[in-house]
Amino acid sequence: MKKMEIRETILKYALINAIQHDGKASPKAVIGKILGENPELRPKAKEVIPAVNEIVKEVNSMSMDEQEAKLREIYPKFFEEQKGKKEEKKGLPPLPKAEKGKVVTRFAPNPDGAFHLGNARAAILSHEYARIYDGKFILRFDDTDPKVKRPEPIFYDWIIEDLKWLGFQIDEIHHASDRLEIYYSYAEKLLEMGKAYVCTCNPAEYKKLRDEGKPCPHRELPPEVQLKEWKKMLSGEYKEGEAVVRIKTDLRHPNPAVRDWPALRIIDDPNHPRTGNKYRVWPLYNFASAVDDHELGVTHIFRGQEHAENETRQRYMYDYLGWEYPETVHHGRLSIEGVILSKSKTRKGVEEGKYLGWDDPRLGTIRALRRRGIQPEAIKELIIEVGLKKSDTTISWDNLAAINRRLIEPIANRYFFVADPIPMEIRGYNEEFIAEVPLHPDHLERGVRKLKFTPEKPVYVSRDDLELLKSSEYVRLKDLFNVKILEVSEERIAAEFDSIEYEKARENRWRMIHWVPEGKPCEVLVPEGDELIVKNGLLEMDANLKVNDIVQFERFGFVRIDNIEGEKVTAIFAHK
Repeated sequence: MKKMEIRETILKYALINAIQHDGKASPKAVIGKILGENPELRPKAKEVIPAVNEIVKEVNSMSMDEQEAKLREIYPKFFEEQKGKKEEKKGLPPLPKAEKGKVVTRFAPNPDGAFHLGNARAAILSHEYARIYDGKFILRFDDTDPKVKRPEPIFYDWIIEDLKWLGFQIDEIHHASDRLEIYYSYAEKLLEMGKAYVCTCNPAEYKKLRDEGKPCPHRELPPEVQLKEWKKMLSGEYKEGEAVVRIKTDLRHPNPAVRDWPALRIIDDPNHPRTGNKYRVWPLYNFASAVDDHELGVTHIFRGQEHAENETRQRYMYDYLGWEYPETVHHGRLSIEGVILSKSKTRKGVEEGKYLGWDDPRLGTIRALRRRGIQPEAIKELIIEVGLKKSDTTISWDNLAAINRRLIEPIANRYFFVADPIPMEIRGYNEEFIAEVPLHPDHLERGVRKLKFTPEKPVYVSRDDLELLKSSEYVRLKDLFNVKILEVSEERIAAEFDSIEYEKARENRWRMIHWVPEGKPCEVLVPEGDELIVKNGLLEMDANLKVNDIVQFERFGFVRIDNIEGEKVTAIFAHK
């Protein structure tokens, strides 16, 4: 193999490796690939390795668009092969004790905030298994805490909307707040059975007894007395904090939180958004959830590992009432690097004006991800990929971006966006030149966009490219022509026409930069951790866009069009 052929082979593999790894090729991986597939080069390894290091460095200095363009030029077969490959999707493992047509799952969010990626794990697992086994998926709003985790009407609607956007088929919808009479009937039954009691201890006194494994003095009062105390709770003789119904458990249980856990309590003036002040005794999570899982016929529960203690509590009730406890699958918490999932932090930030709303692109709510241009299929694929792991999982934004990029790359048209534009005056070319650029390099049937160079007018390039523009050096204006840089300042760039041919730029390895002849104002909101950076610039004047379009701004990244007001376009940055 000749020296030039070796360099071309190295370049091919370096570009492939870079494209497969978010624009950064690994010298070791490239060397391994070259020597593995070309054993005749092994004796020349000492020559190959320095060349690999040099070419990988050059490839890694390119933008991802430049890498893709170069690979299409020297090895278009790669993209044809990629098209032909079918993505292998990781499936979910079989569900324990599951029968076709008999699986019933549920998702029980509290509508006190927007649905986020952390919640999505239980929701997607529940829905996927219900569909796999031709069963039923239930949405049950856990809205019986009108004081601490107060439900709000808008979140009921948003959660349904978000689930449907994710592709959910919801078979039944229930609201716990509509089912208080059912909870009351079971509370009375347990009181009659002597398996529950009304505790009127001072909370601090009760905690001391519980921690010492001693019974509350009201614990063994006869059922008829308990029922009278229960009626007092309902009638208003007891006020908030003065009485609570407890489920009897093992007072010597190693976990004090399991001992005689609270099932129902009083809330004065709840002003619940659905029931107003009709009810003053409200079930706590474990009681309402346990009753509804039985009443609604739930066969399989998907919940976070942190809820294992709740299962221990609820099983006492199930044993007393002779019910069979659903099969439970516990999984770890899911978080995403650099993205806020906490409802309390989100609410605080929204109320203080730190965030634009519950769909602020810095957040991890489903609405925020949707606003950034993340596809529902990407979220679903990510959750299924994580699967049923019991350990907590922190995923990187890059993982989600990689899945989403694969989904949107075929549908996203390309445009030039110049951030923080600076004018470039070009001398030596005295005719109009119209650059015809495909809307998508793989879908030529979509047509082209036209960018017109006019001699007496400057073109605009990004200030980010200033470091690439040095006096006496050459660059190529993408899809236009090659120029020699004459002068560079913070206010303007002067350049001189050199040649039309792309081949000349390629042979001389001149940098390629994008440009616009004139443009419409465009701002891109770029989430960076807890900051929202605004990139102001110019977008191609004739870019035919509408709100919700997902497009690629070349050498910048994928964006979702968020707003169009007159000529001004606002976009949200999704990812590279």
